[in-house]
Amino acid sequence: MIKELLSLPGEVYKNRRLVKKLAKNDFKMKYAGSYFGTIWAFIQPIVTILVYYFVFGVAMRGGSAIQVAGKEFPFVLYLVAGIIPWFFFQEGLVSGTNSFLEYNYLVKKVVFNITVLPVVKLLSALVVHVFFVVFVLILFACYGYFPDVYDIQVLYYSFGLFLLILAMTYVTSSVVVFFRDLSQIINILLQVGVWLTPIMWDVKMLTDNFSWGWIVVKILKLNPVYYIVHGYRNALIEKRWFFEDPWWTLYFWVFTAACFLFGSWVFKRLKIHFADVL
Repeated sequence: MIKELLSLPGEVYKNRRLVKKLAKNDFKMKYAGSYFGTIWAFIQPIVTILVYYFVFGVAMRGGSAIQVAGKEFPFVLYLVAGIIPWFFFQEGLVSGTNSFLEYNYLVKKVVFNITVLPVVKLLSALVVHVFFVVFVLILFACYGYFPDVYDIQVLYYSFGLFLLILAMTYVTSSVVVFFRDLSQIINILLQVGVWLTPIMWDVKMLTDNFSWGWIVVKILKLNPVYYIVHGYRNALIEKRWFFEDPWWTLYFWVFTAACFLFGSWVFKRLKIHFADVL
């Protein structure tokens, strides 16, 4: 089991130079031909944040503060702390799912190690994510919340999210080669998922207003992305360590490891047929 779990990361590490080169080219080519180029990678998320902030922070709340741990906190900071990891998850899953379809000319080459292609897409998305993490830290500092030792956990949660997406994309990218509708299904699930993951709202709304709210919260916590979003806020806002939630942390890593095992199995079973289908 351990050998199976480490086989894909091992192959990626052996081809790390190739991965780095392809990821760099992928990021550049994604917006090639457009007037503003790679700037579009940052404009769309910023516009989305502004829209959500206006709707949920100003229009619906009639103000810009939210109660966090018994204290009022700027809603815009609460929003960006949760939506930045979601942007990475969304972009990474969508682009990673279509990696074999997009690079079909490489998949058909017998000598090319196609294991690295989902990683290439994730690294390309990671560039944008790193930019927004820095953006969040600067925004927090502008509001008087300066970086401290707790913020280091953002690296831990980003790493965990990267592995989770990679594990999932080895499944989705393999299946989508044979079932192209999966891309549309994933887009729909992401549209629903952004609302089921407490990003624009606080789960306390359920527990405070409904007697059965705690049951819904337990179900929502089964979503591993919830752990990441909550973790970013723990690090940046509530100033709590990840090991203060040991069982939740254990659940996340067991889930991610299981995804890797399943992803390895699916990928190795299907990859021999990729060239024939593509």
